[in-house]
Amino acid sequence: MNKYNYYESICDDIREYIGNEVDLNSWQAEGYEIENLCDFLEVDLWTEDSVTGNASGSYTFSTWKAEEYLCHNMDLLKEACDEFGQDIGEAIEKGAEFCDVTIRCYLLNQCIYQVVKEEWERR
Repeated sequence: MNKYNYYESICDDIREYIGNEVDLNSWQAEGYEIENLCDFLEVDLWTEDSVTGNASGSYTFSTWKAEEYLCHNMDLLKEACDEFGQDIGEAIEKGAEFCDVTIRCYLLNQCIYQVVKEEWERR
């Protein structure tokens, strides 16, 4: 298995969420800025299972799949734990699904901005 690309996967999930749940034309017509939509999505997607898995505690709903995603991404888990003030050993003890969600939450804002910028400019 190749190294799982969290950034790409989260961006894809955000694109799908925006496509299904957000009317960008309305946001632009109302005079909102990119930052307004990013702020809205940061709150909304933080607990969206289809993007972070944070509401239920699992994005994959499969320990095995979460372990596959984590394979070769321990450096990213370390970054995420450092950012959230979480001990990596404690995170690992909580399980692969917890670690997977931690990484997704860590990358969320960065991915939101990237996707919103792309989609906003496309309109």
